[in-house]
Amino acid sequence: MVLFPGSNCEHDVVAAIEGLGGTAELVWHGDRSLHGVDVVVLPGGFAHGDYLRPGAIARFSPVMAAVTDHAAAGGVVIGICNGFQVLAEAGLLPGALQKNRGLKFLCRTVELRVETARSALTTEVPVGTILHVPINHFEGNYTCSPETLAELRADERVVFRYVDNPNGSIDDIAGICSTGRNVVGLMPHPERACDELTGSADGRPLLRSLLTAGLATRPA
Repeated sequence: MVLFPGSNCEHDVVAAIEGLGGTAELVWHGDRSLHGVDVVVLPGGFAHGDYLRPGAIARFSPVMAAVTDHAAAGGVVIGICNGFQVLAEAGLLPGALQKNRGLKFLCRTVELRVETARSALTTEVPVGTILHVPINHFEGNYTCSPETLAELRADERVVFRYVDNPNGSIDDIAGICSTGRNVVGLMPHPERACDELTGSADGRPLLRSLLTAGLATRPA
């Protein structure tokens, strides 16, 4: 779990991962090593205060070189909300996140449709499954060039779509993955949907998929 100044969802992810039997470790953004972790999660929040634009400063944090190397070697990297914005700014995922349609901050549960099981976050979730997962963002409106959108569609790299688009994202996109399918970014927060007491436990199969993918890519 990479911790930037301004991250505020890291403990939610830690609790969710540990609740599924995993072990979580916080890695400071100033570190140049990932300390041997199997999976990297960039959590939500406001990295570096979202100055300039979300993720624009975080992409230059020393740890991001190690994150990039981890991804290039096939390691699993997940960016949630602000983490998705960081991955886009760092060039680990295509496109960009801009201000929501209507310039409104959104904080509510939305319906997500799983569009592919071929990603590190969805191997245990059938295509077409509808998940109830909360969003909490002001700049979650995904955009990309027509050429990039065509590539995402053709390569089955749109991982999630909104059933009822809340923020204006192109093609209703809520999450995408890299060509290697090991890097995934999404705006909704699966870690906040891991207990029926919160209204939904639909995030649990996504995080179980994440743990499984981490074990599969662990060096021998």
